[in-house]
Amino acid sequence: MSSTMMEDLSRYHYPVSTLFARSTTSDDWDRYRLSEEQLEFFRENGYLKGIRILTDEQVEVLRAELQQLMDPGHSCRHLFHEYHSNESTDPNRVVFHALGAWRALPGFHDLLWNPVFLVPASQLLGGPVRFWHDQLFCKPARHGGVVAWHQDYSYWTRTRPLAHLTCWIGLDDSTRENGCLNYVPGSHKWPDLPKPVLTGEMNGIRDTLPEELKDKFEPVAIELKKGEGSFHHARTMHGSGANDTPAPRRATVINVFRDGVMSNSNEPLLQGVPVISSGDRMEGQFFPLLFDRQLAGSKF
Repeated sequence: MSSTMMEDLSRYHYPVSTLFARSTTSDDWDRYRLSEEQLEFFRENGYLKGIRILTDEQVEVLRAELQQLMDPGHSCRHLFHEYHSNESTDPNRVVFHALGAWRALPGFHDLLWNPVFLVPASQLLGGPVRFWHDQLFCKPARHGGVVAWHQDYSYWTRTRPLAHLTCWIGLDDSTRENGCLNYVPGSHKWPDLPKPVLTGEMNGIRDTLPEELKDKFEPVAIELKKGEGSFHHARTMHGSGANDTPAPRRATVINVFRDGVMSNSNEPLLQGVPVISSGDRMEGQFFPLLFDRQLAGSKF
């Protein structure tokens, strides 16, 4: 497919290009499985880092697509659920943040069906993987902004139950210096906390933590090479610092949930998406089933 197409790719619940491998046998799927040690680490800490999701060639394709999509005048701009050329609350900082790239260009669309992502996601969720939404984040060189400490599910209570998973994928090396992701190990076992302004003051939420959690707030920096990803639980506390380096720090994020999650709202779940009534299953054009290990025939 041409990258200049204006068609809404959410109509296609399968890959539309050859950018990613397609697996059809149980042996194909099984080679992407996480080890029991990795699964146990996730259960204990609420995150797992250093999973190779993209090849260098795939990174270059997605970087090129991101460059197109960061132009507010791009022909697919109307397909985004949210689009912020700068969502930062600091006028001297910039955080590009957008939801809906999978609808716009084939690389970001087909990334959802990348087996290197889907098999670990199914293991961590404990069942079939259904799509929630994607995100793009770009912190430009020298004046990239912060993303405040938060739990993803605090923004997602319009769905229930909590059976969600996030995969953060770097399109550049991410380091302490350029604003890499940070996690608070074990925070997935914490209760739901109030949601902060996503790109506001990074450490604001620390002042509002219950006393019994303040001593447990011990972040770890998640430095990754380009093409590597990390998975985290929807309650895991995470955030990222500023980018003052001479190069951008770009990333894409895939948010999914276990099939069977329901709407918890009678309002649109995402801008431009038809209402799914509270209590009804999340499904349809905008929430496709990405992977069912039983249908795939894999021996999990």
